[in-house]
Amino acid sequence: MTDEIGVLVVEDDPLAAEAHGRYVERVPGFAVRGTAHSGSEAQRLLERTPVDLLLLDLYLPDGHGLRLVRSLRAAGHGADVIAVTSARDLAVVREGVSLGVVQYVLKPFTFATLRDRLVRYAEFRAAAGEAGGQEEVDRALAALRAPRPAELPKGMSGPTLTSVTRVLREAGEAGVTASAAGAAVGISRITARRYLEHLVDSGRAERRPQYGQVGRPELCYRWLAER
Repeated sequence: MTDEIGVLVVEDDPLAAEAHGRYVERVPGFAVRGTAHSGSEAQRLLERTPVDLLLLDLYLPDGHGLRLVRSLRAAGHGADVIAVTSARDLAVVREGVSLGVVQYVLKPFTFATLRDRLVRYAEFRAAAGEAGGQEEVDRALAALRAPRPAELPKGMSGPTLTSVTRVLREAGEAGVTASAAGAAVGISRITARRYLEHLVDSGRAERRPQYGQVGRPELCYRWLAER
């Protein structure tokens, strides 16, 4: 479809790249035009495939993502950029804005978070014609710069989810039980299990039974979406 927003996913981790691509394809009006696992591969793809938006990890095996953006701008590529990264350095954020990075999505994130950023980007991109006044200009920019926070289920908090997610990621392939996660974060096993089940429901973790002890097997959770 000619009115679709074409996206190039640039992410060195194959599993993360696949997950990001699936997220993009679930948002109406967006289509993945390609996937690159390095800056040089992204440049080669852009030479033959026009795209409107880069979903860009900033830590690539052949250099920082902003270096790629600078090269693209020098070559005349005007594609917008949404940075998908764990980087929290505000100096990097400011530099990215000057290069055309329109949004930052911090890892780990849910589909709802990325969907919100993409929908807002589409609203900003759709603004056309001449503004009737300052209010219209402000409204167009607000669509891009004031994203709504992704909603969590009632009774759950963002900081606790971040802590549980960190424990789960650090557990690696071995995974972690609700009891162990709760002890590490300082919350009850039942509360930890609720957060872990939320991560499973959002597609970022999986659960499996852990055998080897007498009695009922305990569920073990393993991180999936980001590495």
